[in-house]
Amino acid sequence: MMNWPMLNRPTRVRHVVLGLTVAAYMITYMDRVVISSAAPLIRKEFAFDMVTMTLIQGAFRWGYSLFQIPGGWLGDRFGPRRALTGIVIWWSLCCSAIVGMWSAWSMKACQFLFGMGEAGAFPTATRSLSRWILPAERGFAQGITHAGSRLGGAITPALVAWVILHFGWRAAFLTLPSLGFVWAIVWFLYYRDHPSDHKGVNAAELKLIESAVGASKKVVGAVPWKRILGSPQMWILSAAYFCYGYSLAFYLDLFPTYLNSARGFSIGKMGFFASLTLLAGVFGDLGGGWLSDILSRTSLGLRRARQVVAISGFLLGGISVVLAGQAADPVQAVWFSCTSMFFLELTVGVSWAIPLDIGGDFAGSVSGVMNTWGNVGGAVSTSLSGYLVKYFGWNAIFVVMATLAVLGALLFTRIDAEKRIA
Repeated sequence: MMNWPMLNRPTRVRHVVLGLTVAAYMITYMDRVVISSAAPLIRKEFAFDMVTMTLIQGAFRWGYSLFQIPGGWLGDRFGPRRALTGIVIWWSLCCSAIVGMWSAWSMKACQFLFGMGEAGAFPTATRSLSRWILPAERGFAQGITHAGSRLGGAITPALVAWVILHFGWRAAFLTLPSLGFVWAIVWFLYYRDHPSDHKGVNAAELKLIESAVGASKKVVGAVPWKRILGSPQMWILSAAYFCYGYSLAFYLDLFPTYLNSARGFSIGKMGFFASLTLLAGVFGDLGGGWLSDILSRTSLGLRRARQVVAISGFLLGGISVVLAGQAADPVQAVWFSCTSMFFLELTVGVSWAIPLDIGGDFAGSVSGVMNTWGNVGGAVSTSLSGYLVKYFGWNAIFVVMATLAVLGALLFTRIDAEKRIA
């Protein structure tokens, strides 16, 4: 006998869309972490000093920062299906191209183009969820997508270390980016810019989505830049994300080198401990977005819920950064770094849920502005760190990170997720 009530249950296409987005985030970090894991061997082969290598890695950050807003605009203007397909193909090609580079300048150019390609990924992916994910699920959705990115970053150092030891550093740049090409094909064939255009969505799921986010299929035209850029809240959110982005860049770009050069770990152990730190960030991403969604349904409301999680994450992350820098034992320094990464990542699901909260159909552009400044922080961090180490030692990096964590907490006291700006 047919179970008729089952026919009225919503399908789960929105969760498949979320799963594909998680996979995209994972691939972005797998590709960008390859060079940080390969950096010691690249330096040795080309005789690059610390400053030169950090400037090469910083070139990615500058390309990534400068093209955040154009990348977010692409998703808003042309739709996430076409925009994200092209973006992933572009960055996959550029990531692989570094194997043919012959000098510091050619590597900088290649990394800049790679960063330019990845710049549109997060803003456009955020826009791709704006018509699919229910408001009450957005914190968790942004948390799990960024957990995917950190998981990609976490498994990559150990994986790249193994590939390097067996096949050389160039092999890593040829194998990992191939995942992007596969993902782009699947995304284009499966995803649709509006749930009503997807054949797998039944009437119950469509009603559930449209009752929460609206049924409009209007193609976004002119982005209200005057309202977005004229909003004080936009700049406060961007400044807070700058503080976070500065610290994240250290763990992604320089932490393996720090473990190898300052803490004396071998290439194999370096890969393991660098992966462990990023893995701690996965749990922070999952916990922060999920917790802020739960708290938003209590008497705290959306504004306080987002603030409590982000402020706590920044402050506890800052304390852990100080302890990591002061630890005498190398393994103890790694554990404090794991703690720091966990707490800092609590802020991420919140930070990326807010553009959906306040940006609506222009979430791609709002998140693009925010992520621009987050990655300016990352670019400054990676480019500056070589000089900090050269003139003041590694501990100077930890002092700057702790200071910015306190500033990030203070900035979040002024952010209201209930106040729409566009």
